Amino acid sequence: FQIVKQGIDKQADVNFVFIATIPLFLIFALSFIFSLFSLKHVAKPFFIVLTLMSSSVFFAALQYGVVFDYGMIENTFETNYAEAATYLNWASGLNFMLTGAIPALLIYKANIQFKPLAKELLHKLVFMVVMLIGIAVIAVFFYQNYVSFGRNNDIIKRNIIPTYFIGSTAKYININYLQEPIEYKQLGLDAKNSTDKANGKPNLVVLVVGETAREMNYEYYGYDKPTNAHTENQGLLAFKDTSSCGTATAVSLPCMFSRMDREDYESRQARAQDSAIDVLNHAGIALDWLDNDSGCKGVCDNVDNIVIDRSSDPELCNGQYCYDQVLLNTLDNRLENIESKDSLLVLHIIGSHGPTYYLRYPAAHRFFTPDCQRSDIQNCSDEELMNTYDNTILYTDYIVSEVVKKLAQQSDKFDTAMLYISDHGESLGESGMYLHGAPYAFAPEEQTKVPFLGWFSKSFAKQNRLNLACLAKEAEQGGYSHDNLFDSLLGLMNVKSDVYQKDKDIFSRCRQ
Repeated sequence: FQIVKQGIDKQADVNFVFIATIPLFLIFALSFIFSLFSLKHVAKPFFIVLTLMSSSVFFAALQYGVVFDYGMIENTFETNYAEAATYLNWASGLNFMLTGAIPALLIYKANIQFKPLAKELLHKLVFMVVMLIGIAVIAVFFYQNYVSFGRNNDIIKRNIIPTYFIGSTAKYININYLQEPIEYKQLGLDAKNSTDKANGKPNLVVLVVGETAREMNYEYYGYDKPTNAHTENQGLLAFKDTSSCGTATAVSLPCMFSRMDREDYESRQARAQDSAIDVLNHAGIALDWLDNDSGCKGVCDNVDNIVIDRSSDPELCNGQYCYDQVLLNTLDNRLENIESKDSLLVLHIIGSHGPTYYLRYPAAHRFFTPDCQRSDIQNCSDEELMNTYDNTILYTDYIVSEVVKKLAQQSDKFDTAMLYISDHGESLGESGMYLHGAPYAFAPEEQTKVPFLGWFSKSFAKQNRLNLACLAKEAEQGGYSHDNLFDSLLGLMNVKSDVYQKDKDIFSRCRQ
């Protein structure tokens, strides 16, 4: 009904009799559907499970503005325990008790009297007919209102509990577990590395994949707080106006490495074909994926990959999460033993993953205060919440800065470069929305506009014929997206293949 109110506020003329029929319509429609499941031996388990699930969905929708469409269900299924635990707090616990556990207990204890089969069926049939009559009466008087209001506020149907999240869950299960698997398709088997090693040094590129970082909180993009203090003198390029492929990691991460663009991306198809990482592997590029987040979602399955042990470093890890500095230590070990060949190292950081933003940076990096030291972020002030999030951005900037320093130290052995790009953004209370995962068609720019940074050593630019002055102009012009990453990675690593599309390679425009 918050969504209904938003729709009302957008209209000049409002028929409040029509608005008053909306709860009646929902009661009639849901009662009709629920009557199909109010059967002996079925009713109690069905409604108990439904109530418990709906309780959690309701809280996420009400407090954070989360919509449980297919993408969010996919994200939920792929969330690990540590991630899920961050949403547990007194507010979510109290909600679950009042709208989930207690009602479920009352259902369990209810003394339901079932009639003999024939009478039960007749009674149910009459009840369903009455519900349909109620719907029909509303339709006779307000059909056009429903059509018009629904068309102008399509997101309403996505917030009806429990129909929408149940439908999305059924769709996810059908696609991922019931449909016949798609035959795997290899891409870029013709890929060749064409790097000119005239100076005898191979290329070494580190790609830092960010988590939940939004463009508007980066000083590089005009933000009025020093969130890029660590890298501001290192010569990074900031590519403006970059859009994500999705609004959740489960979608954005595989999508950004996929040959498919956002418009035609389909997760089932993506899992059944090679990614950019695989094409680089075909070309003989040395590859490593180091992960301090929730895994690579299948992108790195065919190359060497390490998920950081959450108990590996008592100073940087607490058993459930590690600060991203742990990746720097792992990177050091990799650089000590790296082969003298063209290499791409991917660091998947935990970045600004919420709602426990305060757990993403150590006390020494708690620069913006007062901050929000709790997970029920909706109960923090706007200033506290923003400061906490900005601390995560500043800490990520520190990680990126250290990566650049480590690459610079490799200049005697490698021509080095670094790219940083986030998987999606984040809402921090704007328009009543928190976190991420909104359907892309309705998602605000807070969730879809992401930072995209690049650093290139002079020797890398020279040996790979990159005109940095030209690239700076391209970065300033902007207008990029995750759709550019596949070809830009291939182009940056000088990989030739039939799957490479030059017009999508950002760096091809400035290659001399």
